[in-house]
Amino acid sequence: MKDKLLTYLLLIFAVSLGGELKFYPVEADIRVSLGTPFFCFFLLIFKKINSIIAGLSVGISVVFFRMLLLTFHGTGDIWGESFTHIFPVFFYYVGYGLFFQLFNVRKYYTQPLLIGLFGIVNEIIASIIEISFRVIFSNAPFTFSTFATISVIAFIRSFFVLGFINLFILREAKIAEGIQRKRNEEMLLLVSNLFVEMVQVKKSMKNAENITQSCYFLYRGLKKGGCQSHAKTALRIAGEVHEIKKDHQRIYAGLSKLKVKENLTDLMRLEEIIEVVVECNKKYAQKLGKSIEILVDIQGGHGKYHTFMVLSVINNLVTNSVEAIKDTGSILILIERVNDNIKIQVSDNGPGIPLKCRDLIFEPGYTTKYDSSGKSSNGIGLSHVKEVIENLGGEIRLSTDKLLSNTTFIIQLPIMNINQSG
Repeated sequence: MKDKLLTYLLLIFAVSLGGELKFYPVEADIRVSLGTPFFCFFLLIFKKINSIIAGLSVGISVVFFRMLLLTFHGTGDIWGESFTHIFPVFFYYVGYGLFFQLFNVRKYYTQPLLIGLFGIVNEIIASIIEISFRVIFSNAPFTFSTFATISVIAFIRSFFVLGFINLFILREAKIAEGIQRKRNEEMLLLVSNLFVEMVQVKKSMKNAENITQSCYFLYRGLKKGGCQSHAKTALRIAGEVHEIKKDHQRIYAGLSKLKVKENLTDLMRLEEIIEVVVECNKKYAQKLGKSIEILVDIQGGHGKYHTFMVLSVINNLVTNSVEAIKDTGSILILIERVNDNIKIQVSDNGPGIPLKCRDLIFEPGYTTKYDSSGKSSNGIGLSHVKEVIENLGGEIRLSTDKLLSNTTFIIQLPIMNINQSG
């Protein structure tokens, strides 16, 4: 309620002041000001404003404001001829607000030409109402020339308003695009991370299927050998593992549907994928209170690649680099095409990995990351990445070049396995 009242007060002030920015193009009785454009602009932008109430309040305030100015200047018969000349403007704004409501102009907010047309008609009707009352109170003539003049003025002022409205529409569209882009980036990262988990779930499903089959064969062998007790145990284990497999299948199906539900693209240009990685990891670095520069060098021609496969691999490595760098540093993402493969290098100038640990970094459970309380990470990131890459027919290794002081991971992926959706 408070915000609505402030909007009405701002509207009253803007229109009253804008009404004094005026000139008289042809006749002394025809006044051209910015009052009408301001009024129309407010009615279109602030959708919670009631246009009829706005017309009444603005009409009263404009009359009062102009009378106040005359009183201040001490010119003319304030409550006689001057009031008779000014008072009809009240009916102009009331009429404008009334027909704005009847035409339901706000409904055409995204259709500029229709808004312009309704604005012209609305202003002409409101002007005729004002002039009609002026004729009644002051016997001012209403000629065809007067009608033609107000029509031309209405045309000019309506499209003057449209210019501002279009700026607002473009601004709103840009803001909405930014919000949607941010949401898509967040969803892309979420799904790419889940993609890594999906690989593990799929692997677990396969393992569960193999264990179930082995347990069933063991059950048959034990039963045939007369070991009924052990046979029942083997059968029970087979059933429980089979239930685990079914649970994994449900989880896998749910994760797969997430991508479809969010209508996320399977294939994206490499530059777009890297842009998401860079933007998100810059924000992550800022969140950790670190100043990290992320450089990108993409060489050779690249088409569209599977979004989640490539994103999950590169993002995991870049995130590891962000976490490894202590306070300030830089990360380089170098990508090039080598025959039928894509070669990806992710380097950082962090503290590096000790030589004695280099053979262990891809092992599940290995980690060099500890939080402030001394609790270690689960150490499954690189093992997951390695699993994904090998399932795609690629390889990942840590550079052994002694001339490089940086930590550099090198990935090779067959292009044919990452440029098809599915």
